[in-house]
Amino acid sequence: MTEFKRTTWPDAWQKLWQEAGFSAPSLIQDTVYEPLAQGQSLIGVSPTGSGKTLAYLLPLLGKVKPKEGNQLLILTSSQELAMQVTEVARLWGQAIGLAVQPLIGGANTKRQVEKLKAKPEVLVGTPGRVLELIKAKKIKSQQIDMLVLDEVDQLLKEGQLGLAAKINQTLTKQAQRCFFSATANEVIKEIQPLVDGTPLLVDVTADDQSKGMIHHYYLVYPQRKIVDALRRLAHLPDFRGLVFFNELSAMGNAEEKLLYHGLPVATLASDQNKLARRGALESFRQGKIRQLLTTDVAARGLDIYELPYVINTEVPLDKESYLHRAGRVGRMGKEGTVVTILQEHAVKDLKKIAKQLEISLQEVYLHGGALHTEAPISTPDPVSKVKVKTVQKTSVKTPEKLHTPAKKTKKKQKNQKDKGKRRH
Repeated sequence: MTEFKRTTWPDAWQKLWQEAGFSAPSLIQDTVYEPLAQGQSLIGVSPTGSGKTLAYLLPLLGKVKPKEGNQLLILTSSQELAMQVTEVARLWGQAIGLAVQPLIGGANTKRQVEKLKAKPEVLVGTPGRVLELIKAKKIKSQQIDMLVLDEVDQLLKEGQLGLAAKINQTLTKQAQRCFFSATANEVIKEIQPLVDGTPLLVDVTADDQSKGMIHHYYLVYPQRKIVDALRRLAHLPDFRGLVFFNELSAMGNAEEKLLYHGLPVATLASDQNKLARRGALESFRQGKIRQLLTTDVAARGLDIYELPYVINTEVPLDKESYLHRAGRVGRMGKEGTVVTILQEHAVKDLKKIAKQLEISLQEVYLHGGALHTEAPISTPDPVSKVKVKTVQKTSVKTPEKLHTPAKKTKKKQKNQKDKGKRRH
């Protein structure tokens, strides 16, 4: 997307670009623009937070024709990502007369069907709901010219391969197919059967300079005191963080305890309805809550403006999980911090992931209301000193103590003598 190419944009896009404060396109945006605009199917790979959404939206939206029905279909790995992509697509699409319709599970199907009657040009949705509407013949997928799988490795790895493949099969062979993710290169074998021919691979990971400085720390803490660590982290100056759990049950328990202590937290989970998830995410973005507890459902694609912290309450299950969680901070040049809370025996597991991702780890300590890279200096407890002195003093045999047994014996003999009188 060279400067010359941008001059061919409509005035509305020129204005949006300037208002967004963009000085130049990111590397992935610049590299894939021409191939996508020319109709090539491709696999786009770039770091998290490098602008992949606009990288595929701008060249594809530029080819969509107003008032000619469904033409562009974007599949996402989560409801949250679908809504986020919808917002961006609407901003740029409506500026050139295009309608964008979200199609996600958990929303009212009848309302979606009614809105589809208006024949929106751009559809954004999750695979389950989109396939349902295709089968019901509410979406004429044969008319769709362009298909995008956003966070494609998530879509193809976690049981959605069947759904995505079925949707793909309903499109014509001539349709343009695009696949994007920070780790899309790891599912090339799964992508290949979805395309007629060999898609172009564009991987700018090694050359991309859009990521800001991210500090990767680990905090050794007892398992039973994880909630205590979260409480203390929540009181750090200007703290606002996504808190990741590997299990829903652990997240639920932590939420209950944190709310009991009066901390402003909320949860974002796959078992919540659409309104609850949207409300939690909006409250977090607006700064009404300090911690948003979640699972990997929020690790993909979500863009939270200038998020300072990502907290892992245990070592993520694999390197992809760590990479995408960490990708919520350090976006588009901003600085961020990732802290993994773990036990001593799990340090080696985290270091293994760090080695695979080629990131440097440092142990951090939580004391004095702040995070420190140096361990606190332990000082003797003055109370303990007093106790020790007392023990030493009482352990010495004094003359008075030596005479104590004789007194007790004499008193005992007297009591025995008086005992008979009381009985009488």
